[in-house]
Amino acid sequence: MKTELRGNPTPISLQEHPSLFNTPQSSLSGALKGCLGNLDGACIEKLLLHCASALESNDVTLAQQVMWVLNNVASSVGDPNQRLTSWFLRALISRASRVCPTAMNFNGSSTLQRRLMSVTELAGYVDLIPWHRFGFCASNSAIFKAIEGYPRVHILDFSISHCMQWPTLIDALAKRAEGPPSLRITVPFSGPPVPPLLNVSSEEVGLRLGNFAKFRDVPFEFNVIDDSSFSLSGEFISSESSCFHFESLLSKLNPSTLNLRDDEALVINCQNWLRYLPDEHKGSAQDASLRDAFLDIIKGLNPRIVVVVDEDSDLNVSSLTSRITTCFNYLWIPFDALETFLPKDSSQRIEYEADIGHKIENIIGFEGSQRIERLESGIKLSQRMKNAGFSSVPFCEETIREVKFLLDEHASGWGMKREDEMLVLTWKGHNSVFATAWVPSGFED
Repeated sequence: MKTELRGNPTPISLQEHPSLFNTPQSSLSGALKGCLGNLDGACIEKLLLHCASALESNDVTLAQQVMWVLNNVASSVGDPNQRLTSWFLRALISRASRVCPTAMNFNGSSTLQRRLMSVTELAGYVDLIPWHRFGFCASNSAIFKAIEGYPRVHILDFSISHCMQWPTLIDALAKRAEGPPSLRITVPFSGPPVPPLLNVSSEEVGLRLGNFAKFRDVPFEFNVIDDSSFSLSGEFISSESSCFHFESLLSKLNPSTLNLRDDEALVINCQNWLRYLPDEHKGSAQDASLRDAFLDIIKGLNPRIVVVVDEDSDLNVSSLTSRITTCFNYLWIPFDALETFLPKDSSQRIEYEADIGHKIENIIGFEGSQRIERLESGIKLSQRMKNAGFSSVPFCEETIREVKFLLDEHASGWGMKREDEMLVLTWKGHNSVFATAWVPSGFED
């Protein structure tokens, strides 16, 4: 079974590169033969690790042999393991083209063309599985409680979901017993070039939010942190570039530029954001990374609350084999969840999986500053927050009830648990997304 890996919108056809897959099955090493005929998830993982090891040792022949086997397993319209394998194979080919481009006969350029969604499409994307909505719900509930009694609220929003979180909060604020506060939302001028991508500018998003807030009688103001060196046209730089303007952004996170006001409750919202801030130390080990510098800066702004939500997996490691193992066993979750309610040939499912494939390609195919997916687990993030001078804020019972109500709208495999200071979204018992809330140490109620 020779398959074509279908991406979105432009697929990469493996048949166009026959030199990768012209090795007969009989030439596989004994270690690989042990997996043939029993290609479950564990064996697929072993094959991926064999391929990675071969690439790291420049063993082109073995890499080609393993890719031949993987290509006979991979299918973009098969079961979850087959679909996931197709994206790992693509990522390994992308990596191989950089290791030995002549031998692999592949041009090495990424063929994943990321689609731009309309606002309506983005809403459907967010609602598909609770991957994003879990964080929205937990964060909004914690924010709502933290700003009780405040007549003015300023949210500094660092997120990849283009303010999809805020209509629900605006609606809740409109019903507040003491009346809605005056709400101000500020977003950065740039963001990481990762899905989901929107086909309208940040200003247009702000206009739409403003119209909704006006309809709900919530006084509203929307600001984009200005930067003359970055276009707000909605166009993003490619993933091959290491310049994401984070240093420029951090230089503007100060009370003057943000126009912070003494009568406002400041909220810092980080949704799937911190992982894209580089964690390497520039110069000596004593120099803070951009990730730690960001936390130090926002602590200095004296926020009323900081909410941090991200995927609960540790992918911020240098070892390729460790990343493959962790990534394969973690990103199985959305592939398996989609299997429960969408047909195998569903375009919505294929597009969603293609966005996950973008992440896999960056995690596996790139190194150094070009690898921008540097996720850390909730446990490690919590320790980082404590080291940065933050104290955790427990989620109240009302938040727990709201999250449980949200999960009732989705498949029965989704669940939630408390783990130390975190709320964790689970799929069939496996951690997927964590939510945490923090205040600068010494500012606890």
